[in-house]
Amino acid sequence: TRRTRRRRIAWFTSVGLVLALVGMSLGAVYSPLLALRDIRVNGTVSLDPAQIVDAVDEQLGTPLALLDEQLLREQLSAFTLIRSYSTEILPPGTLIVHIVERTPLGVRVNGSAFDIVDAAGVVLGSVPQRPDGLPLIQLGTLDADSAAGRSVAEVLGAMPEELRMQVDAIAATTRDDVTLALVGSSQRVEWGSAADSE
Repeated sequence: TRRTRRRRIAWFTSVGLVLALVGMSLGAVYSPLLALRDIRVNGTVSLDPAQIVDAVDEQLGTPLALLDEQLLREQLSAFTLIRSYSTEILPPGTLIVHIVERTPLGVRVNGSAFDIVDAAGVVLGSVPQRPDGLPLIQLGTLDADSAAGRSVAEVLGAMPEELRMQVDAIAATTRDDVTLALVGSSQRVEWGSAADSE
């Protein structure tokens, strides 16, 4: 009947429109018009943004919807100084990488060198002479992930930078016996645990 024909025409028209919209959307998303053409890096202090761009530019020309996050993670993991990152896609073809760098917290003796470490104990670099402004962390044979190491990191992390620069050395053998030696003084500060550091 005429009513049935109208229903069929309306149904086929609706389905056709939906399929056309889906096809156009997929075509736009995967089209070279929305391919990665520019990579920007911000948030760096010690790192060179150009080096980061060089490390991740393998995906240039890839449609934004097909960018490989796993590959990007692997490429950025080569930079020890990167604590974390986030990405932002800016159509039609820009990827912005927001970097949060690790902050040097102190130094540890490593043979005849000094390892610069962050709060997690990650070695950010090794230098032959002790750098100014970073306290010497003394944990004996304990590592940064020990209870004593975590207490030292919490104590140093709670200090304002101007106060931390006055600390010559910080030592602990347990989580409750953090002691500080100040620059230019023979006195030691018995800090105790990190519980009320702030």
